[in-house]
Formats: sequence, C-alpha cells, structure tokens
Amino acid sequence: MNKREEEKRRRREEKLQKEIARTEAMSVYEKKYGSYLAICGIDEVGRGPLAGPVVAGAVILPKNHQILYLNDSKKLSEKKREELFAVIMKEAVATGIGMVSPAKIDEINILQATYEAMRLAIADLGTEPDLLLNDAVTIPGVPYRQIPIIKGDAQSVSIAAASIIAKVTRDRLMVEYDKVIPGYEFAKNKGYGTKAHIAALKELGPSPIHRATFIKNFVD
Repeated sequence: MNKREEEKRRRREEKLQKEIARTEAMSVYEKKYGSYLAICGIDEVGRGPLAGPVVAGAVILPKNHQILYLNDSKKLSEKKREELFAVIMKEAVATGIGMVSPAKIDEINILQATYEAMRLAIADLGTEPDLLLNDAVTIPGVPYRQIPIIKGDAQSVSIAAASIIAKVTRDRLMVEYDKVIPGYEFAKNKGYGTKAHIAALKELGPSPIHRATFIKNFVD
C-alpha cells in the first residue's frame, strides 16, 4: 500500500471512529434506560404543511447493535434518509407508522392529530414497547412510561430512526399525490407553503388534500 492509499485508509478509519463516537453519544438515553426490554422512539413529521397528512413513526431498535449515521431526518440528505430507511426497516426489532388525514386534522386540530398519529404508530408496531422516548411531547392515552426529550431526534438514536421512517413515508406519499393532483408541486414542496405552492393554491383553489384550517389566509 503506497503512502496515498495509506492516508486515505487512515482518514476513512478516523471518520468511522468519529461516527461511532457520535452514535454512542446519541445512545445515552437508550443506555440510561437499558433495564427496559423494548425502548421505542417516537417522532412525527408534517405538522406545518398546508397539505397532506401528519405522519408519526415508532421504532424499537435492537439492543447493543449500532446503526450508524442516524440523525434528525431534517439534517440528512434525501439519499441518506432513503438508505437509512432500508437499514432501519431491515434491522429494527419493530417499526410502526401512524397517519392522520388532512380532514381529521381540520376536525380535531394539529396537536390532537399528532397525538393520534403517534398512538397509531405505537399500535402498528405489532409488539408491546415498555418505554417510549418521545420527541418533546407526552402522548395522552398511552399506557406506557414516557420520556419526553427536547430535540429528541438529534439526541436519541431511537427517536432519530422514528423521524427518518416517518419522513421517508410522508415524502413518498406526497410524491404519489403529485402524480394524481398536479399543479401544486407536491413532489417538490411536500405540501409545505412555498411561494410556488401558495401561488398555485390561489390560482387553482384547494385540492382534496389541503388542510382547510391551514389555508384560510390564502383562499376565500
């Protein structure tokens, strides 16, 4: 091995060790509550968009097994999220997705819809968790111990994993919506209120997946 290859190998190894250390640091809550058998991370995406559902993810990761590069889904590229989605779905002990429609969001408000999506995600796990690590919230009507963690998707590997599967699921859904409801650029904006989206909303009016309570300022 020549000097250049040796230097490349050394840098790769350095990078890997840094990532292992970062992942270890993000496992602090999983270690703190290590006496629990099934620790489930919970997170949601889609509170803010003008259109589409709110989606929650629930993930129970295997104990003593690292999945590297887990992070807050917003800090990852789309490509990295897709890669990690596949890894999480393959290696997690259990995963669950909960989804609440725009009509239901209008009916019960976005906070209650978020709680409902989280409850649905837990029910979708197919196995009982015994501890929930939540991104910032305490979910009403859930019979398990809960630990709300501020900015949890950047502090806990379990919550980060939940964040990733929720985001990838919702993003894929919005891409599909764009095919059947053209004109609003859902594939691009994922339902968020970009300038182009708001302009389209004013020109075309609301679609069946717009949240009526979120678009009052843009349509009559």
